[in-house]
Amino acid sequence: MNKIGVLGAGHLGKIHIKCIMESDKFELVGFYDPDQANANEVEKTFGIKKFSTAELLIDACDIIDIVTPTVSHFECASSALKKFKHVFIEKPLTTTTEEARVLINLAKEANVKVQVGHVERFNPAFLATMQHLDNPMFVEAHRLALFNPRGTDVPVILDLMIHDIDIVLSVIKSPVKRIHASGVAVVSDTPDIANARIEFNNGCVANLTASRISMKNMRKCRFFQKDSYIAIDFLKKESEIIRIKDAPENPGPFSMILDLGKDKSQKEILVEKPVIQPINAIKTELETFYESIVNDTDPLVTIEDGYHSLDLAYRIMEKINS
Repeated sequence: MNKIGVLGAGHLGKIHIKCIMESDKFELVGFYDPDQANANEVEKTFGIKKFSTAELLIDACDIIDIVTPTVSHFECASSALKKFKHVFIEKPLTTTTEEARVLINLAKEANVKVQVGHVERFNPAFLATMQHLDNPMFVEAHRLALFNPRGTDVPVILDLMIHDIDIVLSVIKSPVKRIHASGVAVVSDTPDIANARIEFNNGCVANLTASRISMKNMRKCRFFQKDSYIAIDFLKKESEIIRIKDAPENPGPFSMILDLGKDKSQKEILVEKPVIQPINAIKTELETFYESIVNDTDPLVTIEDGYHSLDLAYRIMEKINS
């Protein structure tokens, strides 16, 4: 069983600790958090060992789970990779693309696995629709959140929109051709609401909107492709697939028929709601990372994926700043 340690025991770090404890894939060695009061509380609550330094925790583990603030990702990951440890690192991968490239090289030199925590890839609503996504040509995403001071250390593009950036890049296998973007800082020093229109070489267009000053929470994404439309609600963990096909000669009494006009064949509208498996996305992404280690396969969300999402996020921010 692989020994794992958690760096960072804040809000998300506690969730990771709980998921690891519930899994039979890992041996949780302990955690490190620089906030002594919080570390004492976590040690007492979970009954696990707190380490006095990050270095001591890294030395004691095979896998390091980095759930620290983004500004410390590079330092923590560098230390772990230089000691040939497998690394799971929360999104965004690093503060800068330069740091991300350094980590990619360190991971190759160490010949270890690195997975980036783009957790929406493991959302059961997205997993249920993956087999139906076939060359979408228009994507629209809205990720809105109530204001929370946690996360305002980075622009909303890195905090929220990067989830949808990663989803889009995982589906659209084409280079980015052009970017249009705008954003506004309302309550913090960086954009709190932003919109990006991303055009790909294959003709696909993705329109992404993210806000952390909304009056409600929303995490929805819609994919439009030939003869079908796929809607995913990441928050409610629901998905819907709407298809259009030639109508049968004798449609049933409950068939939805679309009349396109004179001299045009009628179409039938089919609505499908895929069965959603009740899974814990964070626990699943951690266990999937474990499988990539023991089977020596690429993680589902590679360090290169994390880099490409980060790079596109910065290109969007450059457009906003210009």
